[in-house]
Amino acid sequence: MKFYHESLPLSHSTALLLRDLIESRTGIHFDESRFELMADKLSPLVIDRGFGSFLDYYYLLKYEEKSGEEWDRVADALTVQETFFWREADQVRALADVIVPRYFEEGNETLKIWSAACATGEEPLSIAMALDERGFFDTFKIEIVATDLSPAAILHAREGVYRERSLRNLPRHFRERYFTLDGEGWRVREELKGRVSWGVANILGEEASTLAQATVIFCRNVFIYFAPPNIRRVVAKFYAAMPKPAYLFVAAAESLLKFTTDFELMEINGAFVYVKR
Repeated sequence: MKFYHESLPLSHSTALLLRDLIESRTGIHFDESRFELMADKLSPLVIDRGFGSFLDYYYLLKYEEKSGEEWDRVADALTVQETFFWREADQVRALADVIVPRYFEEGNETLKIWSAACATGEEPLSIAMALDERGFFDTFKIEIVATDLSPAAILHAREGVYRERSLRNLPRHFRERYFTLDGEGWRVREELKGRVSWGVANILGEEASTLAQATVIFCRNVFIYFAPPNIRRVVAKFYAAMPKPAYLFVAAAESLLKFTTDFELMEINGAFVYVKR
């Protein structure tokens, strides 16, 4: 069986090699029904390198000592950056209305929040807006760190200009307060963008153990692309690093009940949250 992108064939055996290598490095899983999609996303990189086969590209990724930059290009090609502001806003409201006030009422000094797969930045900026609107940044010490596997996505987030589509769910008063019209897009105000520290990180990498030392982690719409072993691996890493109490937010469609009994699933202010007690 071969999967084609124009004139560049991907054999089944090479597809398996690439699939396993990509999954071990990024966590992103392609089952056989999605091999054609994998070929479609990777073929421009293969051609740009001047290779005549996907196997040559596999050898580059697998054995070339200086392949780190090429893996960045793979991450840009494979990650899904479709998101928008105020997505699953019930979770953001639970954070702002309940978790943050309770955290500081208990005498804690610094709250660390990690947006672990922030794509182009809409999620952490939504969090920052909700906290800023309540005046928390003026009263408390809150650190928001936002990372993504894709360098291109983080570059977009740092630039902070978004199309109308990204703002389609955002309440109008947030748009008026935190954005200015910039040509065909909307530019987030520097004061708000400065509330977030941006960086490239792999949640399967060693750096994740340090980043996960946060009281709140948002890791939404990530596990839908992972196979069960890597879901368990990441969740276990989060649990080991997070303090007590701590709160893990995943997307509504992503249940962790099959993968862990460490976190307790709780409803907080109408939103479901995995809690480390």
